Amino acid sequence: MKTKNVITTLALASIALVAGCKKSTTTPVTTTPNPVVIPTQTTVQTSISLASASTFAILAGSAISSTGATNINGDLGLSPGSSVGGFPPGVLVGTQHINDPIAAQAKLDLTTAYNNAAGRTCTDIVTLSGNIGGLTLTPGLYKSTSSLAISSGDLTFDAKGNANAVFIIQIASTLTTTSGRQVILSGGALASNIFWQVGSSATFGTTSVFKGTVMAMQSITFDTGASIDGRALARTSAVAMSGNAITKQ
Repeated sequence: MKTKNVITTLALASIALVAGCKKSTTTPVTTTPNPVVIPTQTTVQTSISLASASTFAILAGSAISSTGATNINGDLGLSPGSSVGGFPPGVLVGTQHINDPIAAQAKLDLTTAYNNAAGRTCTDIVTLSGNIGGLTLTPGLYKSTSSLAISSGDLTFDAKGNANAVFIIQIASTLTTTSGRQVILSGGALASNIFWQVGSSATFGTTSVFKGTVMAMQSITFDTGASIDGRALARTSAVAMSGNAITKQ
């Protein structure tokens, strides 16, 4: 009888243990993702000279087009192309240079500025990839070996109280923003001190708000209602707009 009771007791204990193990394996484990921390850089980047291209809000290689009530504050230039459409109803508060010597020189200076940005390097360069929405960037040099997007959360530039702080972002391929995303300036950061070197094309989604000088190897496209404080400078292809606010900074 004692043997039978011991066996029964052990059996019940085994069942309880197995039941306990089963319960622990089915309980979901939740973890909080680690925040993305961008290292602070000690190398101070100097500004990129745009020379004669600095007066242009829009500069393109093949064509410039606009639909709707686009408003441009700054010069508009095209070289070597000659196709410009959409003004009016678009409004240009600046001077238009279409395949003239001023536009041609601006394109040469854009090439120099683009190469300057692309050639920058330092020991504490920070590598970025994929979606950079939600990040806060401090002054310095940033590099992506593929494409970058602002597609989940807004992107903040924080100058840490230094209005002369320079930000340079090297992008091997495309730059895109999705609808409604914003670039936010903090800590005294200025749009005129942010430089985007884009290896192919840039596209700004509907009603997105962007900051900085965009130097794209190919095209730049603004979807309906997108805006930029800075410049949109396309080396070889077109700049296309659709009811946008383009303000040279």
